[in-house]
Formats: sequence, structure tokens, C-alpha cells
Amino acid sequence: MKTVQEIKVLKSALSNARSAFSRVGLVPTMGALHRGHLALIQAAKSQCDFVIASIFVNPIQFNQPSDFENYPQTLEDDLKVLEGQGVDMVFMPSIKEMYPSSLGVSLSFSHLEKILEGKFRPGHFNGVGIVVAKLLHLVDPHVAFFGQKDLQQVHVIKALVVGLSFDVEVEVVPTVREDDGLAFSSRNIRLGKVEREKAPHLYEALVQAEQDLKTGQPWSHVKNSCRKSLENSGLVELEYLALVRLPEFRLSEKYEANSEFALCIAAYLGGVRLIDNVIIRPTS
Repeated sequence: MKTVQEIKVLKSALSNARSAFSRVGLVPTMGALHRGHLALIQAAKSQCDFVIASIFVNPIQFNQPSDFENYPQTLEDDLKVLEGQGVDMVFMPSIKEMYPSSLGVSLSFSHLEKILEGKFRPGHFNGVGIVVAKLLHLVDPHVAFFGQKDLQQVHVIKALVVGLSFDVEVEVVPTVREDDGLAFSSRNIRLGKVEREKAPHLYEALVQAEQDLKTGQPWSHVKNSCRKSLENSGLVELEYLALVRLPEFRLSEKYEANSEFALCIAAYLGGVRLIDNVIIRPTS
């Protein structure tokens, strides 16, 4: 496994790789790897004959400096994991390498910036869009792999790819969960014992909401019921719980069984912010 820190070295190495391999896959990460990342790597290995992973904690996508400062960084362990998974190359640039001077550009993602993650984390998707655009430009992969857990981010990236005419496939890998349903996240390691015990309530609430919607209960009733259930569980500070129509990713106040929707949630547990979602497939 080759590790690369400089862009000029990356370009040279990838130029040689493209002449030897027919399908290059990119798995962008911010490190602190878990089983969710492994699923992305395994998907990339199954679809591509050369896989490059990136490790870069992107400062411009954090709207709160403390969140950036507290983000877990486990580079040494991460590299061992990636090598064990058979990754061919790891790009792990410094902040200065990625942003050598002040940014003079910004990206806009229409309504996606105004709802849910876009609303509660102003500037977040601009930062995500810029770093993903840079990675796609530098690596020029055939396929890039992202996790369903960050569902709104996936839609931002798809909009980026279409809007800037990147010649890349975006592959979305299903969320990987602990045995108790908690979605794997790098932030999970910051949960205290009590908060960790409460964390599965988020997924339980989504599953219950999906079942209730499918039995014909109105969204307003389902939403209130889930909110009360989470509040009564203690330690869970709900930020949002939303019904989203897909594929356009727009908020909806009505569920329709013949259309695709997602239930999206964000909550704080002991100061740690977690997000999750479930996709509701059409029944006919």
C-alpha cells in the first residue's frame, strides 16, 4: 500500500495506475475508521481493480470549531486497517496541502442548504462540496463511494457531480449498524457509557415511524409520537425529525405509499451529535 501526502506525488502515482488498471475507485474518509468505512472499501474492491482511500479531516466543513478540534484522529490505526483491507493507495494531505491559500470560491446547493443539515450546520455543505470537488479533480476516479448514513450529503455530492460535469459514478453503500441498531459513526467513540446505551433509540424511533406511516397514520401524528418517545427516553436532545421525499430530497408533510421517502433524524446525546435515516421504498 502506497501512502501519499503531496498532490504532485499523487498525480504522478495515479498517472501510472491509470495506465495499468481499468477501473479506479475512490473512498473519501476523515479517518477514525469503523465498519461503515470497511463496507465502502469492500464495495470499492468488488467493483474496481485499483482503490484509493483519502484521509483528511476537512476544516471548512465544520461550522463549530470545537467539533473540528474534538474530531477523533487515529491515523496509525487507520493505515493498518486500510492495508489489511487491500487498499492500493492512501492520500493523506495536510491542511496546507489542500488549502495553500485563502479560498476565493464557494458552492451553493439550492434548497439542500436550507433544510436539515444545511439549516443546522450553515456552511457545512459548501465545505463538503469543495473538498469532494478537489478530491474528484485530483484523483479522477471512475467510481466514488459514499455511505447512506449521510443521506443529505449524498444528494449534495450527486448535485455537485451533475452541476460540474464530473465523469464519475457515485455509489451509495447502505448504512452499517451495531447489533443494537446504532449506525456506525466516527463520533460514536465520544459517547459516554450512559449515552451509548441511549443512542440506539434514534434508530428505533425511525423504524417505529416507518411502521406507523405504513399503517396509515398521518405524519403529524407519527412525528409527535416519536418526539415524545425520544424525549421520555432521557438524554436525547432532538434537533430534527423529518419526512423527506426522494429523489429530490424535499421536506414533505404527507407520506404516499407509492413513492420513495426517507426518515431523517439528528439529535444530541451528551453533547455528541448523531444523525441517521431510513429509506422507505414504494410498496407498489
